[in-house]
Amino acid sequence: MKAATGAVYDRGYQRYEGPPGGRKTAALALYKSSLRRALGLRRPWRQKAVPFLLLGIATLPAMINVGFGFLTRGSPVQGFEFISYYEYAGLSSVLLLFVAVTAPDLVCPDRRQRVLSLVLARPLTSIDYALVKIAAVVTCVFAFSLLPQVLLFVGQTAVSKSPGDYVADNAEVLWQVPLAAAALAVFYGSVSMAFASITTRRVVAAASLIGAALISGVLSEAWVESGGTDNGHLGALLNLVSLPLNINDLVFLGKLHADNQLSGLSHAAVIAVLAYVAVVVGALTTVLYRYRPSVAGDDR
Repeated sequence: MKAATGAVYDRGYQRYEGPPGGRKTAALALYKSSLRRALGLRRPWRQKAVPFLLLGIATLPAMINVGFGFLTRGSPVQGFEFISYYEYAGLSSVLLLFVAVTAPDLVCPDRRQRVLSLVLARPLTSIDYALVKIAAVVTCVFAFSLLPQVLLFVGQTAVSKSPGDYVADNAEVLWQVPLAAAALAVFYGSVSMAFASITTRRVVAAASLIGAALISGVLSEAWVESGGTDNGHLGALLNLVSLPLNINDLVFLGKLHADNQLSGLSHAAVIAVLAYVAVVVGALTTVLYRYRPSVAGDDR
């Protein structure tokens, strides 16, 4: 007869003997955990699939551009570009899908499972919670937008005939790309969090964000066409997706592109900036209102 075997595990609570943490420590811990959740780190592969698949799609044009540059070195077509740094902002539809998946996943489960009151027990406040979540989404979108263009710059420098000349000729992108990426990140991060803050269901938040982007584009196009003018139309401001692209024009070109539907208006650049700021401020105000102290603890 076999002797019985077993194991004893010490699963009791242990006294914490490290340095005491405060509000900043809690906020930093929440920020790190939010970044990991957004990227699917330390989570099953299903949670990693979507963000990394979208990142791969965003990076593909840069890889094609660098690969073509490598294959055509020394040939008459050397220097041909499939996509430029300015045109990379046109991939904002991929960013829209990314935030539609990421932002709701960061806040909706906390509200749906009614654990927000536990998170806010101490020392975090509801405003801290909201700002940290916004910062996490903005950070992810900034990295998502910046990394493909960093790959493009490094790759193009490596395959160019004279790397030093390429860097000198494209030195301005070293500040243009991060600035444009930051503008996209702040816009998409704040708007996506505004939609995510008004519901407890991730699917509803994602569908609402994508639906608002599509409907705003259709309404904008209809209004512009009804105006029957080529000299610019305020209806272009209705297009949610085009607002951060206006900032991209100003960063790279110093003005709105000639094909931009606002370009014919007087003070078009100022109007574009004001519209961008108004949407961002409105979105942030919505998030902070939804997480105001008087209702945040109710997990509404």
